[in-house]
Amino acid sequence: MKVREMGRLPFTLCFTFLVMATVAFGVPPKKSINVPFGRNYFPTWAFDHIKYLNGGSEVHLVLDKYTGTGFQSKGSYLFGHFSMHIKMVAGDSAGTVTAFYLSSQNSEHDEIDFEFLGNRTGQPYILQTNVFTGGIGNREQRINLWFDPSKDYHSYSVLWNMYQIVFFVDDVPIRVFKNSKDIGVKFPFNQPMKIYSSLWNADDWATRGGLEKTNWAKAPFVASYRGFHVDGCEASVNAKFCETQGKRWWDQKEFQDLDANQYKRLKWVRKRYTIYNYCTDRVRFPVPPPECRRDRDI
Repeated sequence: MKVREMGRLPFTLCFTFLVMATVAFGVPPKKSINVPFGRNYFPTWAFDHIKYLNGGSEVHLVLDKYTGTGFQSKGSYLFGHFSMHIKMVAGDSAGTVTAFYLSSQNSEHDEIDFEFLGNRTGQPYILQTNVFTGGIGNREQRINLWFDPSKDYHSYSVLWNMYQIVFFVDDVPIRVFKNSKDIGVKFPFNQPMKIYSSLWNADDWATRGGLEKTNWAKAPFVASYRGFHVDGCEASVNAKFCETQGKRWWDQKEFQDLDANQYKRLKWVRKRYTIYNYCTDRVRFPVPPPECRRDRDI
């Protein structure tokens, strides 16, 4: 139907058409606001390996043969949208790992991971994601990205609410972990998490299972960061619920599931860029874990 033909339709039909047209498109999380690093974060180790630029609106993490470095959020959060703009280590980054993740602080911890595994020059980065619940992970998925993440800044974010955890790359959903408590799968819902990021050497496993070692002649390695806004429900580490639960934008209906367009984009990532998915690994899991079908991984 052409838009100009809508003028001949009754108002109710026009309204219905417009609503359907809106719903047909994905609803990405709200855009983050650029704020200085020190507003929400502080360095946690090797302080001299963190460089501040432009009044703290940009931060560089530096890895050399002596140490890497990292930072964490000042607050702990129970649900929200957590994003970071990162430009990965350029060139020969084999053996290095740039991590951006959320984690609670106890033995049966919950954790939501982005890990960027470096590679030899000309070979693609691998993005590994994982979800820990009650101290148990083993839910690795790996994808190749459809761009070179070392050429420019890209947005990596997690939407976490009572219904689902969604991993986004530039507003493209690359993974969903639904709340499947009703079928016996634990879901992070009562342990506030801090936000962490780090750059470190992991050449015992990161690139081709540890076969490719870090080339220290290429050091120092630098990962660059922007976008330090945090949009979450801040809570004490002992909190069991969020005081504003159900009232924030990420709790609303349009964020309780992906829509058809977002699932289409997720399927595109699955088909073209996924190189490992624990849900389809029959050596490790002869019977697929129960959440896999609900998450549309099988």
